[in-house]
Amino acid sequence: MSAPPAPPLLLASTSPQRRAILTQLEIPFEVVAPDYDEEPGTGPTEGAAGKAHAVQPDDRPVLGVDTEVLFEGELLGKPANESEAEAMLEALAGRTHAVVSGLCLRTIAWEEIHSETTLVTFRGLAPRELAHYIASGEWEGRAGGYAIQGLGASLVERIEGDFLNVVGLPGSLLVRLLAARFPGVYGFG
Repeated sequence: MSAPPAPPLLLASTSPQRRAILTQLEIPFEVVAPDYDEEPGTGPTEGAAGKAHAVQPDDRPVLGVDTEVLFEGELLGKPANESEAEAMLEALAGRTHAVVSGLCLRTIAWEEIHSETTLVTFRGLAPRELAHYIASGEWEGRAGGYAIQGLGASLVERIEGDFLNVVGLPGSLLVRLLAARFPGVYGFG
C-alpha cells in the first residue's frame, strides 16, 4: 500500500530559482504570486513572512522565502544598471560576504520563521573578467549582482554553508522543517 501523495507547498514566489530547487528536492509545489510589496530596509525574515502572509493557507502549507546579500553591514540589493553591478562586484572581489535567507513555512495552525546564512568568498577579479561577467547580463535582477548557479560560479573561490541558499532557497533548512513538521510526508524524517 502506498502513502497518499504529499500536499503541494504553496510557494509564495515567482522565482524560477526557487521553483528549480523545489523540483530538484522532489518537493511538490504550486506557485502563487504573493501580493506583497517589499519595503526597503526590511530584512529577509520579514520579507519571507510578508510573502507567506500574502497567501492564504488551506490544507497546504505556504512557503515564503526572501534572500539578501549582506556585505560590511550593508544589504546589497539588485543593481539597477551595469555600473552599479560593476561597483558591487568590484567591492566583493577578493572578499567574503554573507547570503542571508529568511524562510517562513506556515499552515492555518502554526508558523515557523527562520534564517540561514551562507558565507561566500569571491576570488580576486581582473578587470577583463569583471567586464566579461557584466557583458553576460547575468547580473540583472540578482541580489549582489551575480548568480552562483550560472557563470557567477566563476567569481567564487569558496562557500561555507548551504549552496542552495546562495541560489535562492535554503534547501537544508526547508528539509529539516518538513522532516520535523511532516515526518515522512515529503520523503524526509
